[in-house]
Amino acid sequence: MEASALSHPVLRARRNLTDRLGDPLLRGLSGLAAAVALAAIAGIVYEVVHLAGPAISEFGLGFVTNNDWNPVSKRFGAAPFLYGTAVTSLIAIVLATPLSIAISIYLTELAPRRIRRPVATLVDMLAAIPTVILGLWGILVLGPFMRDTIEPALNSVLGFLPIFGGDPSAFGYLTAALILTIMATPIITSVTREVFETVPGDLKEASYALGATRWEMVRQVVLPYSRSGIVGATILGLGRAIGEAIAVAQVIGGASLINASLFHTGGTMAAQIASQFQNSAGLQKASLAYLGLILLIFAVVVNVIARVIVQRGKLRDIDVTPTEAEAL
Repeated sequence: MEASALSHPVLRARRNLTDRLGDPLLRGLSGLAAAVALAAIAGIVYEVVHLAGPAISEFGLGFVTNNDWNPVSKRFGAAPFLYGTAVTSLIAIVLATPLSIAISIYLTELAPRRIRRPVATLVDMLAAIPTVILGLWGILVLGPFMRDTIEPALNSVLGFLPIFGGDPSAFGYLTAALILTIMATPIITSVTREVFETVPGDLKEASYALGATRWEMVRQVVLPYSRSGIVGATILGLGRAIGEAIAVAQVIGGASLINASLFHTGGTMAAQIASQFQNSAGLQKASLAYLGLILLIFAVVVNVIARVIVQRGKLRDIDVTPTEAEAL
């Protein structure tokens, strides 16, 4: 009724010029913004592929499995950096996700109201710390602590496992993974906390009314309702961990070898690009661009998988049977 009234010829005639141009202007600006985003993505992909062209022609898909990185002999391979990226990112997400969920549960369900805001602000401030500062802290504080305390303890208890074998070191995969954990935690916490705050209060009250404890309410209502959001937050944290370069380059050691022990030095794709690209030329620069292309593909694949998981979670949340609804 309201839409038909606004479309009446008399009312349409009374509109000023700005009102008449509003709809097409909004459509045009919105379309332009979307086109700019697509053009930026296409430009980035084109430039990376163009720079990586000589390395792609020289090494082909064998670049992914080759362990060599020798500028003198002009032999380059991505395997050590793929391994380092996967190991450090996986450890960071395994540590950061439960930590972030616990922080979010505390801030939304357990913390007194007067301290929720200060604690949430302090956690969010971790994301504002420059990565180079975190890297320096890793060199000066975390690295020596890992070498003198954490890694010897892990070696004494779990030294029979190859990943905890070898001599403790201030630089290596484990130190880099802990730096990435610190960087991923505020992102996952921020998103997860906002998701937890959207859980309907009626569902919580219904759970309490059925005799559930606070832990049972969180386990049976908050976590299932927020499953898709938690997955999305985790993927955002994973993207942060995969793409971090400066802080990781400062603490991982920069070795171009695959080491089973987490105490040993290594490298990641982003750290290798950040540390060598400016001083590289020729085939080495093309190989670094090839690393960037692999990193880009890896990020796209991870995000697509996350989209699929989140979409399936939403479909499961919609397809709730009457028995399940009554149970909530």
